[in-house]
Amino acid sequence: MYQALTRRDPAYEGVFFAGVKTTGIFCRPTCHAKKPRAENVEFFASAAAALHDGYRPCRLCRPMDRVQPPPPVVAKLLRAVEADPALRLTDKELVAMGVDPSTARRRFRAYYGLTFQAYQRARRLGRALHEVRAGRPVIDVQLDGGYESTSGFRAAFLRLFGKPPRGARADDCLLARRIDTPLGKMLALADGQGLRLLEFVDRRGLENEIAHLRRRLHCAVVPGTNAVLEAAEIQLRRYFAGGQLEFDLPLAPVGSPFQLKVWAALRRIPPGATRSYAQIAAEVGRAGAQRAVGRANGSNLLSLVIPCHRVIGSDGSLTGYGGGVWRKQRLLDHERTYAAEITANPR
Repeated sequence: MYQALTRRDPAYEGVFFAGVKTTGIFCRPTCHAKKPRAENVEFFASAAAALHDGYRPCRLCRPMDRVQPPPPVVAKLLRAVEADPALRLTDKELVAMGVDPSTARRRFRAYYGLTFQAYQRARRLGRALHEVRAGRPVIDVQLDGGYESTSGFRAAFLRLFGKPPRGARADDCLLARRIDTPLGKMLALADGQGLRLLEFVDRRGLENEIAHLRRRLHCAVVPGTNAVLEAAEIQLRRYFAGGQLEFDLPLAPVGSPFQLKVWAALRRIPPGATRSYAQIAAEVGRAGAQRAVGRANGSNLLSLVIPCHRVIGSDGSLTGYGGGVWRKQRLLDHERTYAAEITANPR
């Protein structure tokens, strides 16, 4: 954790808070204040724990805020791209905007996990696919996307989508959106069928899960948004605020018939409650198949909306969780608290 603190690693947002003994202040892992010596730091699982230990929140990184907004330079770049997705912002144009190119690259990569140039390219090509599928002439899409060369546009399209523009009219792509939550950033992927993936970005094996989806669906992943992703962000905000503990989103999970059956059973577990693997096995007609249920549980790509965190061992132990057992405990505590409040004060 100290190494993550010194690196200001954004993957640890929500994982811990750091209390500085010499100042009495506690911070986020990504705080840009001068880093203290290791012997002067202690770590807490929550802001409340740091407060109870006598620390006060840092005014720079504001650890009591429920989510961390993108740095101003990142927000500025995103606004510029969305204002004209076909635009290619060069270093010279960034300087004209009052943005230092090296700072832009460093901050954007730290926040989004990819370079600004890669984000611009993927956004342009994702938009191009959408327009090709809508029936626009390829040459018009090419020129509007800022590609003067037909061969250059075709090559870039082929690298990302695996086929040239004219062969992609019936294809879809997975749109990707990062969503801030009080327990860390999440990645959401959706297409025209519904939400395909929702995971914490520090989940082990996330890259393999995305690759699996790409193979099964024969599609590429590009940054963007649609109605499903926008609804997911709104409902996640309500979930963590305690106003809405169940999700109403179009889901399109990819799995075997048995996995789909298990995931449907998970969705029937009410907020604030838990079930054992044995209970789920019996519910899906496979009594004694706890291990198979456990594997199906671990293969769930839709965290929170398919609540695999509500499944525990028969002895009451939390067992494993892809997002980390500490998150599983906090999710269950959160749901028990607000489920009781909602029951006591129905709207």
